[in-house]
Amino acid sequence: MPVELPAVAGVVSARDIRRTAESIAATQEPDGAIPWFSGGHTDPWDHIESAMALTVGGLWDVAREAYIWSAKSQRSDGSWPMQVRAGVIENHDSDTNFCAYLATGVLHALTLTGDTGFAAEMWPTVRAGIDFVLGLPRGTHGEIHWSAGESGSSGEALLTGCSSIFHSLGCAVTLAERVGDPRPDWAVARRRLGNALRHHPEAFLDKSRYSMDWYYPILGGAVRGAAAADRIARHWNEFVVAELGIRCVSDAPWVTGAETCELVLALDAIGDTAAANTLFAAMQHLRESDGSYWTGLVFTDGKRWPEERTTWTGAAVVLAADALSRTTAGNGIFRDALPR
Repeated sequence: MPVELPAVAGVVSARDIRRTAESIAATQEPDGAIPWFSGGHTDPWDHIESAMALTVGGLWDVAREAYIWSAKSQRSDGSWPMQVRAGVIENHDSDTNFCAYLATGVLHALTLTGDTGFAAEMWPTVRAGIDFVLGLPRGTHGEIHWSAGESGSSGEALLTGCSSIFHSLGCAVTLAERVGDPRPDWAVARRRLGNALRHHPEAFLDKSRYSMDWYYPILGGAVRGAAAADRIARHWNEFVVAELGIRCVSDAPWVTGAETCELVLALDAIGDTAAANTLFAAMQHLRESDGSYWTGLVFTDGKRWPEERTTWTGAAVVLAADALSRTTAGNGIFRDALPR
């Protein structure tokens, strides 16, 4: 599938983006799974993030194999195990955010490739995943518990996870309409969840030391406008480290590439392209010569930690480059309006 590759002037070239996509593809296992790194484990969310980056990077055949892995590895109840290594399940529990994210990936693939046959092929898998998530018990305000196992759901909701589910539900509703199988019940659940994200912080576990809890309500689309700008300004100095990126947690001297690029996507979604471009350039110190990216840097001693170049970090870079450059048809997956 010929595709124009993203490039961000003075930061990464189209060839750089292709090399990053190739570094992700190089980790793919024979069954289509994309682990965190060669020999590492696979989780259903980061696997899809990598597939999205492969599509942007022009490696659609490889991405398609990744999506087929998702279809083949789905369990009969619509869920996926939380962690798999070389085809062996290491954690049988399910993360609801992981199970919803396939909808985002498939809508992204459809938008970018126009392959309606592929969307129709994947639709039963997407539908079963969303039905699994929404079939679990939910909190008072519509918040969705973060995990489920043999003993039932966790009974606890996470702000970051629910923000991502909110976005995935929007993608799922749009996808349902495009394949001719509208699901208004999903739209209702999404509205309730959005209300919880905006107005009921008490419904979620306090993970405010993590930067993801800061920007994910914006990245997922639940918070926009003045509220989003205020949220960004309120915690900017807490997380942003000039010329390096953003901290993963507020109380540790550790910047991480994926979180920085996700914040880039969130800033781009609310129109703050200047700050987004500055941060995108700042995190490039994590790039390796083969196009892969180190996960993070402990900036007090200059050591990369962990000593892993993760596929999902490279994937976040590719998606951020696409959003900033407005290159592929899927560049607005985190920016463009979804059903409200």
